[in-house]
Amino acid sequence: MISLDHLDGEQPLSILCLGAHSDDIEIGAGGTLLTLIGQNRCQSVHWCVVSACGKREDEAYNSALSCLAPVRDREISLGQFKDSDFPSQREAIKEWLLEIRERFRPDIVFTHARLDAHQDHREINQLTWNLFRDSLILEYEIPKWDGDLGQPNAYVALTAETLERKIEILQTCFGSQRSKDWFDAETFRGLARVRGMECRAPERFAEAFYARKLRLF
Repeated sequence: MISLDHLDGEQPLSILCLGAHSDDIEIGAGGTLLTLIGQNRCQSVHWCVVSACGKREDEAYNSALSCLAPVRDREISLGQFKDSDFPSQREAIKEWLLEIRERFRPDIVFTHARLDAHQDHREINQLTWNLFRDSLILEYEIPKWDGDLGQPNAYVALTAETLERKIEILQTCFGSQRSKDWFDAETFRGLARVRGMECRAPERFAEAFYARKLRLF
């Protein structure tokens, strides 16, 4: 586990992004990643989507490229595991993540929240804590009809420009999701506004995370 002094703005970071489905990383941490990339803080990024099948594979790849274009050392891994059935595929998914861990030792891991109502998201969270114990783990949130948003304890303030870029990527790259009544700019901007209010973000917007374990020094 890295300590907070590693995040002082001086050292470049290696970052692992884990998402169960093709749009999860962008929804939960897209603005934060765009911010870090814009500040030249990302030495390397490994972007991993566990279930990216059919047309959602192309969506995931194109979106990842849109986010990571300025990052020279980047890798995109797209799994083919069955959506909504991660618990029964736990061992296979674990082996897939173990192979990634052998090649990449991240400073920070962005992953799903422990109390997320979606079973796939919870499975990825559990495997993250099992496999990446030497990293700072930040759990992101995904808005959904389950009403499982909680009380996060870590925030990243976003500029209005960064938030609009995040929303643009989501709307442009994920055409398969536009029919969902929650998948729109109002949802993403509204949640960012609430989180920005909670942390008094200078430009009113933020993304929020659960930082369950931190080493201070």
